[in-house]
Amino acid sequence: MRLAQMTAHLSNGTSSYQGTSLADLPKSWTFTSSLPPDEKFPTPAVSHKTPRDDIEPRIVKGALFTWVRPEESKEPELLCVSPAALKDLGIKETEKNTEEFRQTVAGNRLLGWNEEKEEGGYSWAQCYGGWQFGSWAGQLGDGRAISLFETTNPGSKVRYELQLKGAGITPYSRFADGKAVLRSSIREFLISEALNALRIPTTRALSLSLLPHQKVRRETIEPGAIVARFAQSWLRIGTFDILRARGDRNLIRKLGTYIAENVFDGWQSLPARNPADDGFSKEPLGTGIDQDKIEGPTGLEENRFTRLYREIVRRNAKTVAAWQAYAFTNGVLNTDNTSIFGLSIDFGPFAFLDNFDPNYTPNHDDHMLRYSYRNQPTIIWWNLVRLGESLGELMGIGKDVDLEEFVEKGVKQENADDLIKRAEGLISRIGEEYKAVFLTEYKRLMTARLGLKAFQESDFQELFSELLDILEALELDFNQFFRKLSKLKVANLETTSDREEAAGVFFHHEGVTGSGHTEDSARKRVGQWLEKWRTRVYEDWGPDGGDEERSLEMKKVNPKFILKSWILDEVIRRVEKGGEREILDHVLDMALRPFEDSWGWDEKEEERLCGDVPKTDRAMQCSCSS
Repeated sequence: MRLAQMTAHLSNGTSSYQGTSLADLPKSWTFTSSLPPDEKFPTPAVSHKTPRDDIEPRIVKGALFTWVRPEESKEPELLCVSPAALKDLGIKETEKNTEEFRQTVAGNRLLGWNEEKEEGGYSWAQCYGGWQFGSWAGQLGDGRAISLFETTNPGSKVRYELQLKGAGITPYSRFADGKAVLRSSIREFLISEALNALRIPTTRALSLSLLPHQKVRRETIEPGAIVARFAQSWLRIGTFDILRARGDRNLIRKLGTYIAENVFDGWQSLPARNPADDGFSKEPLGTGIDQDKIEGPTGLEENRFTRLYREIVRRNAKTVAAWQAYAFTNGVLNTDNTSIFGLSIDFGPFAFLDNFDPNYTPNHDDHMLRYSYRNQPTIIWWNLVRLGESLGELMGIGKDVDLEEFVEKGVKQENADDLIKRAEGLISRIGEEYKAVFLTEYKRLMTARLGLKAFQESDFQELFSELLDILEALELDFNQFFRKLSKLKVANLETTSDREEAAGVFFHHEGVTGSGHTEDSARKRVGQWLEKWRTRVYEDWGPDGGDEERSLEMKKVNPKFILKSWILDEVIRRVEKGGEREILDHVLDMALRPFEDSWGWDEKEEERLCGDVPKTDRAMQCSCSS
């Protein structure tokens, strides 16, 4: 199960499979049966009897969710469905053509709820809080997202939670309207599936529906839409944040236990103590540790909640390493947008870098560059420290975590200093592990992207760092560089002139644009890097450089197609203003198979979408408004 969970994001939807209908899909409501509901609606029946317009924003305490049904959508139009998502959920491909599918993903049908008997599974919205741009924002929650049910794929055994974004007002909508506009919904639908195809852990998107009768006020009046999305878990660091802010220590413990036992694969699936103080363990960390076992020396004793924290930290370290290796920027890395499961989540003003600029942020409201590409690893750790503070009492109490007096009343005043010291020590030590896991994963990904078989310590400075400096100085496209590098034969890079001639393939159509560089100086600098790269290729692949095999391996990890901001803008314009529909399917297909050379659609159009970003469309920014 654990292996299935961790590899669930690797599918590409290309293999055949046996699926079922939505109605026959196995469903569960583990989250809502395990955790406390909003006291105002203690049962689904109470919520269902309440007029939909009477469910309004308010403060919800002592609960992790509210029973709430989606608002009715009139004549929804199903714009696009991801075949990869159908496969991973275990839904048969023909189901997307049914009326039941169309109405369910638009929020008009609740599968599992018996309205006549007023019983069965019911939809819900989560309660959470968050630190936004470094400041406490209070209660947030699912302000327009409503979860329908959980489903476990009979083949993969992976359980997902299906959720509708843009489904209406909930108690967590604050001053908003519970709606989502078509513009942002197209962006989230496509990027969710694009990241998954790049093997970057992410929440997923099943379908995109237009609500033709819904007009939404943002900066202008825009059409409304709903994205049916799914994930192994929608829990966030912000879920713990709100409980800590309210001093709800019992619910913190209950939530942590739920995550270990139901989101992950049980307490024994969590990683054991890392023997290395610097985080760089020589062997993979073991599992199978009994939940009551205490590991580590006096003063740094690790109980099961510390192991839970370690698992969450390690997952997020690997995900942010993948962001950096593929130049993806989330844009709004608040704690409510940081996943407990280590997924890319909640897509607002995200973007892939065009020209490599480490200070780039896609969020035009991020004036301090808090969430820039460069800062992402640091910010994710900042968020994880907030999680450590929420779990700090449970971690810091060490071996006494299950003592009845502690469970009921908390730590004694005379023991508080020891608890704080232990918790701080554990968080600091796991912080070293965060850095080690991040660096190890980043090195692994970058080594593969450069077509090398094994990482050498000198590679980090001479190949990785120098390459990033070159990309920034010469204003070169990050992901296109690696794909173009995949095509170079080292046999054609024997001389200085050979390498400087080959360097031109990486430049923009308009030539060298980096400040202070001429074409000659640019060719010289890239050529010098190519010499170092060529030497390493020979070391790893032998005297012939393994050109053919190496090129094939590099193409497996270096996409030809990247879902750039200018492409998203064009798709939005063509769908929203031009009434086109096929463009969504075409771009989705390219996003689902980004490593291909062609997609059998329109060769000229495919090359345009994979080619140079138009100069005026580079480094675009957008707002959080969606």
